[in-house]
Amino acid sequence: MVIATDIAVASLYADPRKIIDIDEAVELLTATMPDLDAKTLRSKLTQQGNRAFVWLKRQVSPEERDAVYNLGIPGVGFVNERRRVYPLARLASHVVGYVDLDTKGIAGIEKYLDDQGALYTASLADPDKHVAMPAQLSLDIRVQHALTDEIAAAIKKFRARAGGGIVLDVNTGEVLALASLPDFNPNDENKRFTTDQMNKMTSGVFELGSVIKAVTFAMAFDYGTIGLESKFDARYPLVIGNARISDFHAQRRVLTVPEVFTNSSNIGTAKMALEVGTERHQEFLRRVGLFDRLVTEIPENAKPLLPRRWSRLATATAAFGHGFAVQPLQGAAVVAGLLNGGTMMTPTFIKRDRAEAEALGTRIVKEATSETMRYLFRLNAREGSAGKADVIGYRVGGKTGTAEKVINGRYSKNHRLASFIGAFPMDAPRYLVLVMLDEPQALPETYGFATSGWNAVPTAGKIIERIAPMLGIAPKFTPEDIEKLAKQAKAAKKEG
Repeated sequence: MVIATDIAVASLYADPRKIIDIDEAVELLTATMPDLDAKTLRSKLTQQGNRAFVWLKRQVSPEERDAVYNLGIPGVGFVNERRRVYPLARLASHVVGYVDLDTKGIAGIEKYLDDQGALYTASLADPDKHVAMPAQLSLDIRVQHALTDEIAAAIKKFRARAGGGIVLDVNTGEVLALASLPDFNPNDENKRFTTDQMNKMTSGVFELGSVIKAVTFAMAFDYGTIGLESKFDARYPLVIGNARISDFHAQRRVLTVPEVFTNSSNIGTAKMALEVGTERHQEFLRRVGLFDRLVTEIPENAKPLLPRRWSRLATATAAFGHGFAVQPLQGAAVVAGLLNGGTMMTPTFIKRDRAEAEALGTRIVKEATSETMRYLFRLNAREGSAGKADVIGYRVGGKTGTAEKVINGRYSKNHRLASFIGAFPMDAPRYLVLVMLDEPQALPETYGFATSGWNAVPTAGKIIERIAPMLGIAPKFTPEDIEKLAKQAKAAKKEG
């Protein structure tokens, strides 16, 4: 499907030396094209320095062209140019980007391809590999539409300020869909977009909260400091200096490692990182790339915000995503590497096959670590906070995150960022889904809660339910699944 192409357009110009009656020309042109400013037009048509060429209006409509042509004004004519048009308008606008009047790429893939010249680099890892345009993006427009539609519905339902989402192929690193709302229409002539319309998935950094706990768990498993049978005392808050680390859903008991994960215990996760040690914690974060800016074909990318001083307290809080902000796409890419067998793939918006991806991949954790993480993600969907994303038959797994936002330099309990990263099917993950909602509000049906499990998680479930069939993932039903489906059918029949 074509998402950006050129069409032929006419642009209006004048040779001031040939204008016989400037007043008449200004009157006729402004009457035909009311958007022209008479004062500016008069200035352009006045011969200054014996100019032979001035633009009057770029990219006029066919109706305007015919109307001006019929005026027959000496010294006024047209130049044939190209105009970039985007048939899908807002859909995938942050990925596609846009160009200026001279079709020079300004943002998104448009800028990336333009910077490559007539040819574009097919792989960031192989700068010498070039192929001829047009470029084939990795986007699946069906998936892009479903993702954008569900994110928009969630923003409206939960009265969020903004939102975004990503669908990523965990085995190739291909971005199948990326949405950041509010978005923009690249066909608009006025490209003065607001900061709210920026691509939050790559050009913004956010504290993803407990989603980052997945990285801490993988680190501890990979270093061998914990096993599934390990336990952590979460009966009391963890005190480090003047700081107290508590749990949102305090269990006030000794927790096993799976319970630390499913209950999203800050205390247990912080103790896990402290056992690994500050130096090795930083070493692992560097290994997975979280100390560096993620670079993809999208030029708009932000560098992670890390603790200024990596103290013992910073190690404890960074373990559960506090005081540690990254691009959402970067967080998604790291988690994908933790789940796909342990190989980190730099995300790409250009079509890439599995063989090329594997050649470019970097091992970040052992296969055994990845297998354990898949177990925990699936367990969290079955028994923990990710339950509302567990679409029957698709073996979903995931991790939630609810982080307090920094308002006027301080963390605010009333301003939260809700996020969720999940994957499916968890027995052999193919696709990862990230959902992020900025300041979602509590609703009566969420019992006053505005945490991720009540908004971002069910949104992800709706996305997975829509896109899994599109992506050729066949459902597999266990006896338990069949029983659930029967109960749902019975309840639906009763309501009907």
